[in-house]
Amino acid sequence: MPATTRLHSIATVSVPGTLPEKLTAIAAAGFDGVEIFEDDLLKSPVKPAAIRNLADSLGLQIFLLQPFRDFEGVQAEKRVEKLASARRQFDLMSELGCDHLLVCSNTDPDSSPEREVQIADLAALAEMAQPYDIRIGYEAMAWGKHVNRYRQAWDRVREVDSPALGIVLDSFHILAVGDNLDRLDEVPLEKISFLQLADAPFKDMNVQQWSRSYRCYPGQGDLPLVDFVSTLNRKGFTGPWSLEIFNDKTLPLADGLRSLTELEKRMQAYEKSLNP
Repeated sequence: MPATTRLHSIATVSVPGTLPEKLTAIAAAGFDGVEIFEDDLLKSPVKPAAIRNLADSLGLQIFLLQPFRDFEGVQAEKRVEKLASARRQFDLMSELGCDHLLVCSNTDPDSSPEREVQIADLAALAEMAQPYDIRIGYEAMAWGKHVNRYRQAWDRVREVDSPALGIVLDSFHILAVGDNLDRLDEVPLEKISFLQLADAPFKDMNVQQWSRSYRCYPGQGDLPLVDFVSTLNRKGFTGPWSLEIFNDKTLPLADGLRSLTELEKRMQAYEKSLNP
């Protein structure tokens, strides 16, 4: 696939400044769209509808709102409030003009370990999302309490079997724990709802701290990203490639976009070597 046809995105959490400043810088760097981090919205005095208008004026698509945390397996006494919170998120997304919500797997040690409970919660969320034409992307966090591998996330999503629910694949959460996409053939293409990319240097440390402080752009670390994106490409995935970078240092935005175009070139060269 020619690199020029690929949409490129970055999460606002990866960029310094106020939310309007972040969007302006992201557009100036040449990205096609953004993932909006909820904290950026909460800290901004600018209303969501105005953020939507700004993004439109800059030529940016708001691909996704994130994160919705600690939901599946939530303690019974908190479930009603969590569902109410989800509905507020859906209303917010309508103002933003965004139709995709990222739900990360629960990290609460008191959350239910029961698979059936987790599935029921995700089913309820997907049912709520459908009238809004919103799609839920369920992401397995590497430090999730009970769901911390993408195969586990897919297991729950498959059981729910809703058009409003898919999985998010994050290269760090998958590769940093030594996992791979060998079983991606089990996941229908339409169930891969979003792709997040980050590299990282190998570190012998707690995976959450590693993620929070050392993520970097593709090609700047040690993770096998070329094989990762090639697996998705050969499956037929054509969605955006979106950077989600947490790092103690500010990384230049121009380098981020360049890293994606270079990753595409490396992927194409790799695939050519497979079929000389």
